[in-house]
Amino acid sequence: MYAILDIETTGGKYNEEGITEIAIYKFDGHQIVDQFASLINPERSIQPFVVNLTGINSEMLRNAPKFYEVAKRIIEITEDSILVAHNAKFDNRILTTEFDRLGYNFEKDTLCTVELSKKLIPDLPSYSLGKLVRSLGIPLSDRHRAQGDAKATVALFKMLLNKDAAKEIITKSVRKDPKRQLETKLLDMIALAPTDTGVYYMHNKDGDVIYIGKSKNIQKRLTQHFTSDNRKSKRIQLEVTTVSFEKTGNELIALLKESSEIKGLKPKYNRALRRTLFHYQLNSFIDAEGYIHLKIEKADARKKPITTFTNYQQAKTSLINITEKYNLCQKLTGIHTTSGSCFNYNIKECEGACIGEESPLEYNEKVTSFLEDYSFANKSMLIIDKGRDLDERSVILVENGVYQGFGYYNLNYQITNLDILKSIINPMKNDRDSQHIIQSYLKKRKVLKIVNLEKNTTN
Repeated sequence: MYAILDIETTGGKYNEEGITEIAIYKFDGHQIVDQFASLINPERSIQPFVVNLTGINSEMLRNAPKFYEVAKRIIEITEDSILVAHNAKFDNRILTTEFDRLGYNFEKDTLCTVELSKKLIPDLPSYSLGKLVRSLGIPLSDRHRAQGDAKATVALFKMLLNKDAAKEIITKSVRKDPKRQLETKLLDMIALAPTDTGVYYMHNKDGDVIYIGKSKNIQKRLTQHFTSDNRKSKRIQLEVTTVSFEKTGNELIALLKESSEIKGLKPKYNRALRRTLFHYQLNSFIDAEGYIHLKIEKADARKKPITTFTNYQQAKTSLINITEKYNLCQKLTGIHTTSGSCFNYNIKECEGACIGEESPLEYNEKVTSFLEDYSFANKSMLIIDKGRDLDERSVILVENGVYQGFGYYNLNYQITNLDILKSIINPMKNDRDSQHIIQSYLKKRKVLKIVNLEKNTTN
């Protein structure tokens, strides 16, 4: 659990500042579960430059509560939470000082979104809150006021959690959260899980990830894990102490995250999915007469495939469908092995490329049409789909045939600049599995929209 906060102060000498406004959002890693915001009477003067910066003056604070009057509420809302702030050292020092004046020892673990941003989103021109969130497409209202800045920090932290492929943030949370360490009953873990689409992470007592999975209904999938009596499930049930999760909004991003993070984190109970997802691929070659042939082959990293398949039967079925859809020749796609005409020519469903009646130019136009539809080569596109909330969309970026990563944006903040788009994208490894996942998914399922970046058209 996280307490994401922002504090405005009077300014002045070090450790003599007073709080003028505070906003705290309790955040469970996915949504805000509690909040508190208030002006505070600091019982001291406010520096003029601070008045100009925040707009908060002494007259506004005359009838505001003093710190001791809200101290109990602050303790309650931050209980069992890691403090998160933009420049957390400052906010934590101010809070600690105020509680010291009351004779209360206020100690919290902290996370700083400035430091996290520099690590997870390097090389940005500025990491001040205003410029940073603007560059990431995060709306910010009431700059230099506690509620506005804290709410923007929530959105920023949510993005940083998503970019944290090594899961360092959540691991720290699991290790430090005493309530999570006590949640050993499997039924409690199931009850806390959402029914949304996403990726889930099982942790041991040290916070280390021991298993990663994806599901369209995380709660239902955990129920299956924790009620199964197979050998692996029983071992997981004994070792797991908590489950964290990330909503993805749609299954395609869940599949991509699961594949990438299993390879990166190498959880002990995910041995099977560390290996490649596909075993066959479709390639092409040109024969002596100039005809383009299609051929199913075993996966070979030295060759760039047109598309990939999990097994041979899937590959053969797909090639039969491709042959029918694009009116190709069964002999030239390897479906019918013959020295003469193919079966479809005999029933007048092939135009005769197999025996030279259809010219290479005419036949290859049909093959080229298929290649343009199926191949990732040199394609640049955005795959737009549902986000984690109703007012959010997800975006996957493929550039020149290379999968770059995914991100999320708010519908109220339309992303039209490619540089801003790239800044919200979580960079992901472009391996053959990720391309296999994207190609296979788009063949079987619909997404909200595909934007062709070269032609700037939508499908």
